[in-house]
Amino acid sequence: MAKRDYYEILGVSKGASADEIKKGYRTKAKELHPDRNADNPKAEAQFKEANEAYEVLKDANKKAAYDRYGHAAFENGMGGGGGRPGAGSQGDFASAFSDVFDDLFGDFMGGQRGGGGGRRAARGNDLRYNLRIDLEEAYTGLQKTITVPTAVECDTCHGSGAEGGAEPQTCPTCSGMGKVRAQQGFFTVERTCPTCNGMGQTIKNPCKSCQGQGRVEKEKSLSVNIPAGVETGTRIRLAGEGEAGMRGGPTGDLYIFIEVREHKLFEREGNNLFCRVPVSMTDAALGGDIEVPTIDGGRSRVKIPQGSQSGRQMRLRAKGMPALRGAGAGDMFIELAVETPVNLTGKQKELLREFDKLATDNNPQSTSFFSSVKSFWDSMKG
Repeated sequence: MAKRDYYEILGVSKGASADEIKKGYRTKAKELHPDRNADNPKAEAQFKEANEAYEVLKDANKKAAYDRYGHAAFENGMGGGGGRPGAGSQGDFASAFSDVFDDLFGDFMGGQRGGGGGRRAARGNDLRYNLRIDLEEAYTGLQKTITVPTAVECDTCHGSGAEGGAEPQTCPTCSGMGKVRAQQGFFTVERTCPTCNGMGQTIKNPCKSCQGQGRVEKEKSLSVNIPAGVETGTRIRLAGEGEAGMRGGPTGDLYIFIEVREHKLFEREGNNLFCRVPVSMTDAALGGDIEVPTIDGGRSRVKIPQGSQSGRQMRLRAKGMPALRGAGAGDMFIELAVETPVNLTGKQKELLREFDKLATDNNPQSTSFFSSVKSFWDSMKG
């Protein structure tokens, strides 16, 4: 059976560049990989056929021989490749497939390859800043200036890490990949390059200001907008305000975590506020109007119904905290705390006794009850 044209197998033209050939192989490898075609018995053979084609066309000498003689170039040892492609060791397949292994699985494996084959500079770390504010500040929102210790781009080398702003050189050991491969039978073992420590670049003359890191430690002042309605645990992200990356790498982010201090008067539950308000015994009994403070610094008038007891709750609508996302506000709940008078004068005591007697006369059932209680305590004292 006649062998198919290698260019046709990879779906490229005869005059295709090395990048186009690699791209064609990458596409075919993704399409025909046996793991993706478990139900297609022909996929494995086609996958090997694509490997064989790429093994030849990626090598300049083999490609030139193939372009001149076709498949005959690899019969009887022609073509400078030491035999026909596809019939050699397992290393032939591993060599071909490893060239695009990172392109196929680099993102899945968490690799950091760049689009041109080089290793991307390491991203800077994200930072966390804890910010404590008062409840009133959480209600109104505020603009806050904070100082954050961080790593910023070196002004001397402009982040390159090289003296005089010179560009770092591609690592000769790993060719800029940041990793080196070792062949072990069918498998290719990959490890961090010992020369560049995974950076993919080396610096001949490191910058003296940053010792070749491309960044220096520094405190940075930032103006932060805290929106109204934040609460403890609210997280605010400032993109690009974290640590600078190594040697020009992308900057991390800054996360501000809000903590709202406890208030001496108000307790917060979501967007609602709760407070206890003292009420005199006479106001609770007779009813009346009182003024209560609100979180916005103002005061609201509240009508107390006659006969109110301690623990009674009253609601002031929309007097709570503003909603962080969306319109509207929570409510404010007032809990009445009826105060018992102390340090009474003789006159006040006399009036209270008279009141008690009148209350007893007007409510015989309560008289019977309280008489029973009094008899019980008298018996206990005896």
